[in-house]
This record gives sequence, structure tokens and C-alpha cells, in this order.
Amino acid sequence: MAIELYRIDDRLIHGQVIVGWGQPMGLGFLVLVDDEVASSDWEQELYRMGVPPELDVFFASVAEATLKLEEWNRDKRPGILLTSDIDTMVRLAVAKQSTIRAVNLGGIHHRADRVERLRYLYLTGGEVRALQELEHQGVEVTARDVPASRPVPLSALLEGHGEEGAA
Repeated sequence: MAIELYRIDDRLIHGQVIVGWGQPMGLGFLVLVDDEVASSDWEQELYRMGVPPELDVFFASVAEATLKLEEWNRDKRPGILLTSDIDTMVRLAVAKQSTIRAVNLGGIHHRADRVERLRYLYLTGGEVRALQELEHQGVEVTARDVPASRPVPLSALLEGHGEEGAA
């Protein structure tokens, strides 16, 4: 099983991840990779409150995740690895080349310098370039808010053809 979903979602752990993705996957664990959250017991406790007790949650910095990624991928249970931003996922993917084959853009929300690509996905020019570089490194990048929606390839998002639709 191992990590079955590498997801970028600026809300990190929330209902859509736990219920929308976790229940259909039979999720056994979550890995939250964020340098700030990894160093804050208080923030970790807040995120743990939104997770059922039978679900293991691991918090790691990018450096720690780089060291533990193979261990998590040997876990017999299905898992999700979450980052809150593109830069964090790119740093992890570059450090662990060929381990991360696909990245899901789940929720990157409005900010003054971002352009809407889908109702749940807004990107800056720098973020677009980072995602294009990720694809150039062999990582499939798609946007998909919930499992029932169809994945939208990065190329379609950038062409303005990222209309949402159910699978």
C-alpha cells in the first residue's frame, strides 16, 4: 500500500482529506510535511483533533520526510502525504527523485497574486513554473479536489481548459 496520494492542499488536514479521500482509500496513516508545523507541538495537536483515533498522523519537516519516505512507503497501510504549498512538495520531490511519481493539487486558494485555474485552485506564475519543472522531472501533476471528480492535467489547467467535471 504505502503512500498512495501525494497532495498539495493549503488547508492540510481537514474533512475533505479525512472523509473524502481517506474513507474510500481505507486510509491507515497521514504524513503532514511542513517545516513550521513539524516544530510546533501546539499546531500538531490542533491537526490531530481533526483525525479519527485509529488513524496515525506523522509530522515531519522536509529534511525529516526525506529520511523517512522509504519507511512510510514500506507501510502495509495506505497513506496520504500532505504539504500546504507547492514549494514544499517540490523540495521533497527533488530530494527523493523517482520516489514521487504523481502529485495531486487539491486546494490552493485565492491570494492577491494568484490566478484562478479551477474553483479550488489559484496559482502564481512562480508556482506554475515550479509545477512545470516538477513535470519535467517526470512527476505527473493533476488537479483533483475529491476522488469522484476527474483529474485535470497541468497542461489543461495552463491552457485554460481545466473545467471541472465528475468522473
